[in-house]
Amino acid sequence: MEDLVKEPVADWATDFDHSHPDYGANAPAIWDELRTTCPVAHSERFGGMWLPTRHDDIAAIAANDDGNYTSQRVVVSAVEDESMPAPIGGAPPITSDPPFHADARRLLLAPFAPKVINEITPFARQFCNDLLDDALAKAQANDGVFDAAVDYAQSIPVRVIAKMLGLPPEDGDIFRRFIHQIVENPVDHDVADEDSIEVYLDAQIDKHKADPKPEGDLIDHLLRVELYGEKLSDEHVRGTVILLLIAGIDTTWSAIGSSLWHLAQNPDDLKRYRDEPEIRPFAQEEFLRFYAPVTMARLVAQDHELRGCPMKQGDWVLLPFPAANRDPEAFDDADTFIIDRQKNRHGAFGLGIHRCLGSNLARMELAVALDVFVERIDEFELVDPEAVRFSTGQIRGPRELPIRVTR
Repeated sequence: MEDLVKEPVADWATDFDHSHPDYGANAPAIWDELRTTCPVAHSERFGGMWLPTRHDDIAAIAANDDGNYTSQRVVVSAVEDESMPAPIGGAPPITSDPPFHADARRLLLAPFAPKVINEITPFARQFCNDLLDDALAKAQANDGVFDAAVDYAQSIPVRVIAKMLGLPPEDGDIFRRFIHQIVENPVDHDVADEDSIEVYLDAQIDKHKADPKPEGDLIDHLLRVELYGEKLSDEHVRGTVILLLIAGIDTTWSAIGSSLWHLAQNPDDLKRYRDEPEIRPFAQEEFLRFYAPVTMARLVAQDHELRGCPMKQGDWVLLPFPAANRDPEAFDDADTFIIDRQKNRHGAFGLGIHRCLGSNLARMELAVALDVFVERIDEFELVDPEAVRFSTGQIRGPRELPIRVTR
């Protein structure tokens, strides 16, 4: 699929576009400006959408105690879609509203419990080392240069979530294409198209049905569990796998890539992270706060006002959790990266009822990826800051990150 040609943004307060390359490259500065000049921005793009930038507003919308919003659709698109009715939505439980949401979410708690994540940690560590073997071999033949995003960060969660779901590990490029279509460049697509994620997953789910394993993978788990005394519908299973596949890949590789981007430009932080293992847990939380990758969306469920802004039923509302994490009203020195920050109740994994149920997995992958990297590469730097390309859309992180190993 070709990228859409984006019209220039005239004014971020009245014409913002989160899928514009300028937004991906400059989002923190845009949030800071809007927070002081127009804390709830508006745009007519994608059929009309709002962008709050203050922590309190974002948290209140995510909590949705007044029922003003629905989670039926969480990825902004200009295309009408009536195939995902509330309260279930197309990718439960993230697209589900209460009370169904809590019941659907409960089905996934056990597969993402700390014990399960601990069991997969050695696999993740070995895979990171294997990736670095190949990346360093490439660097040796290329003046010390390799792409820390393409050759390292982007492959880690792809392989880990494929193992957990029971999907072919060689299909990583297919997963990346789905992410580009759904998250980075959201356009209309035909669910019956042979290249669609729906067709791909239906085939994979059919394979699991034909060869069920009692103690199998996550797809086997979804096919086995019951909700309200019945097996999950095929649409529910497929939608949840879409959620786990997309959310389990793009968010984590973006967090890993952003952390490496930071370390490449801050040798003092790199030295402390490498030489002081005791601060690594604090540093990882600060990476998550400062470079939080995820912006979720909601639909306005009923007309109301937010800070005097007239929100109408059917409008989109973006929830930029990264902007909330940089609000000076919520964090001391919010725009400063503090590698050993002690007080850090960030919202990188979301706020409210939809807080990421895979946070244990994401934290493990981030920690393992960074630890392996700095334990094997003492010093590295950006080849060219202008060569770094950040993603567009609702997940923000470096897609191209050329670095040079210097020691």
